[in-house]
Amino acid sequence: MREATHWQITDACCGDATRGTQELLNGLLPPKRFWGCPTHMVPPLLKSKMRTQRGVPRGGPWPWLVLLSVASLICSSPAFAPPWRRSCALLGLFGLGTSLGLCPPAEAQDLPAPPDVAAVPADAEVTPSGLAFKVLRAPNCASSTAPEACEDERPLKFDKVTVDYTGWQTNGRMFDSSVKRGQRASFGLSQVIKGWTEGLQLMAPGEKRRFWIPADLAYGENPQGGRPGGLLVFDVELFSVERGPRVPTPEDVRAPPADAEVTASGIASKVLKPGSGGQRPTSSSVVTVDYTGWTTEGRLFDSSVLRGRRATFRLDQVIPGWTEGVQLMAVGEKRRFWIPAALAYGENPAGGKPAGMLVFDVTLYQVQ
Repeated sequence: MREATHWQITDACCGDATRGTQELLNGLLPPKRFWGCPTHMVPPLLKSKMRTQRGVPRGGPWPWLVLLSVASLICSSPAFAPPWRRSCALLGLFGLGTSLGLCPPAEAQDLPAPPDVAAVPADAEVTPSGLAFKVLRAPNCASSTAPEACEDERPLKFDKVTVDYTGWQTNGRMFDSSVKRGQRASFGLSQVIKGWTEGLQLMAPGEKRRFWIPADLAYGENPQGGRPGGLLVFDVELFSVERGPRVPTPEDVRAPPADAEVTASGIASKVLKPGSGGQRPTSSSVVTVDYTGWTTEGRLFDSSVLRGRRATFRLDQVIPGWTEGVQLMAVGEKRRFWIPAALAYGENPAGGKPAGMLVFDVTLYQVQ
């Protein structure tokens, strides 16, 4: 994620200069006129804390540049006594330095780690993949009387979301935070670590959750490039969902229909569109296909159609259900498969893979 410059409410490098001119400034202008200062200049001036908007000092520096520069020119004329001329010169330099940001802003502080960051607590919920979570704040839709209200608002894998988040390692070290940067993050759910892709699909706008993401759903135990390893803990707040393209869920996704063909291994299939006949693939063929996959609960977990890019692969390098099933197809054919868990990823797969029976719509375009 990108780093950004922020103004902090703290006594930074300009603090000494500020304290040195505090008496003069307070004598010239009322405190309420100092809202234009960067906030790291404000505590010594006003002895109070003031908020800024994201990365931009409230009021901006330019009113101060004009006001203080003009004031210094006026009161440094020969009509004023020498002590006043010196004070005005200091005032002008101070205003110029403040306005142009010559003093660097103080660095934002890390957010403190939650008390349960070291391990998954006993009251956390855990998904079959090993992702653990707790709801910290209910979503906006929780107040609705319609039970399906939240279900309709949750993002899917190919949607884009906007969130605030902070991440810690189990030793309490914060390694990333959009909150600290003061800038929310927006991204496609298919473009992040598996734990985020899975976890955010459980949320609805307005909701805040804490996730404990195991290493195999994050960056691994010993990742390269300075990424954090092992179990990672994230506090995530979901603000909005931008809907991506949709593929309708089949009505018969829960179980194979009575008119489906079933092979000796247990793969059920149904022809949705006949092919042109001719060549059929073998187990070592390279094929080009479009496909979409669902769990029997109707959750879409993968789709070349939504990515807008057909998939090409050797049939002996995919799950056994695909190796067997695609050999039944002719070029141009579209077929729906119900693949039992034993020929897919199993009942309790690792790494965020979908569990149980899986349903695929597959269109075969080319055989090599």
